[in-house]
Amino acid sequence: MELNLFDKQVYTNRRNILKNTIGADGIILLLGNEDSSMSYKDNCYPFRQDSSFLYYFGLDTPSIAAIIDTETGEEVIFGNELTIDDIVWTGTLPSVSEMAAMVGVAKTSPTDQIIHYVHKAQASGRRVHILPPYRPENKVKLASWLNISLNDVAEHVSLKLIKAVIAQRVIKSALEIEEMEKAVSISVDMQLAVIKNTAPSIKEYHLVAKALEVAQAANGRLGYPAIITTHGQTLHTHYYGNTLQEGRMVLSDIGAENNMHYGGDLTRTFPVGRSFTSRQKELYEVVLTAMDHAISMLKPGVRYKDIHLSACQKLAEGLVQVNLMKGDPAEIVAAGAHAMFFQCGLGHMLGMDTHDMEDLGEQYVGYTDALKKETEIFGLKSLRLGRELQSGFVLTVEPGIYIIPELIDRWQAEKKFTEFINYDVLNTYRDFGGIRIEDNFLITDTGSHLLGKYLPKTLKEIEALKG
Repeated sequence: MELNLFDKQVYTNRRNILKNTIGADGIILLLGNEDSSMSYKDNCYPFRQDSSFLYYFGLDTPSIAAIIDTETGEEVIFGNELTIDDIVWTGTLPSVSEMAAMVGVAKTSPTDQIIHYVHKAQASGRRVHILPPYRPENKVKLASWLNISLNDVAEHVSLKLIKAVIAQRVIKSALEIEEMEKAVSISVDMQLAVIKNTAPSIKEYHLVAKALEVAQAANGRLGYPAIITTHGQTLHTHYYGNTLQEGRMVLSDIGAENNMHYGGDLTRTFPVGRSFTSRQKELYEVVLTAMDHAISMLKPGVRYKDIHLSACQKLAEGLVQVNLMKGDPAEIVAAGAHAMFFQCGLGHMLGMDTHDMEDLGEQYVGYTDALKKETEIFGLKSLRLGRELQSGFVLTVEPGIYIIPELIDRWQAEKKFTEFINYDVLNTYRDFGGIRIEDNFLITDTGSHLLGKYLPKTLKEIEALKG
């Protein structure tokens, strides 16, 4: 078994920064993930390690955990050595102590010893810092070790640790950017394979297979379930059984996760046949104009919420020009009428997770104490990133137009935004689908940098790929 790791000093430095940020304030308990059974005990889903555990300890193996004592500096990795029965099935693997040494940790202990460390800290009145568990088995472990009910685990989550981890992970190092460049470039190759193999009469799942083939051939995997659909108005569909038809479009939202578990997240929308229809071209240009405008605003010090709203106004301007909307674009956005066409946010953080660190709380990753997340306003409540940008952030820019018949029916019945929406014209677009264009960017000291190889996105470039 080959472990994919940075130099051990990288992990040592990361843990030292975390200790200094938390200060002499108890112990930090970080859990790795377990194998998770799919249909019976020994038939498991592909293993995926917890990202924060990977960030600080690097070990991509199931059923291990770690404690960092912020007062003494002691670090311990907990895990059980393989039995001979395990070795028969898996082959010989590095021991827990051997793996720990690879990431700069000198002390290891069997898993069942964690409870003694936790109880000793509690008995001394010291705090046990934990992150919010998203796996049910980890929630059960924490409840048992902390001697609390499952319902009380959330109350013991350390906001101090959450904020310390986010502050550290949100700024990507040069090593991380190098891995993300690789992951995004693999994602580009995935998109090219999907676009070039799209043709009338095939099923969507044929295209999913092409994306998966490219990811695995690069020693990677899909970073999230592929969204490859001829019904692009459904934002996160994972149904792949539709037959592609001439005259319609395919929306392909896919991203690779490389062998260091950094990811890309790209979307392209393209015709099933060789060219877009005139209506498709009109709305594609509206989306592309909004995207280019948003990209031009990327730089440190600018709030991403403001970039989102500015991109929404560009969408509204284009929709007025094609007669789907009417009135002043600024008033359209202020009223929220543009959300008939753009129901989601402009983008999100990207890193080891497609929605980076979302397990730690979107309100802390994408927002700050000074800028709270909107939870009620349609459109804005789906904006995962609103905070002021900093050099070292990595994020997506992904405007779109989505024609959702069910939303048309509801708003029209309510006579909602009739001063802004041309419902008579909109109803002739009911079978249009959706368009999204998405790229990934690093925020630099002076602006932004497009990650990965260039992936064609103009109308002319997309149609050229179709031959």
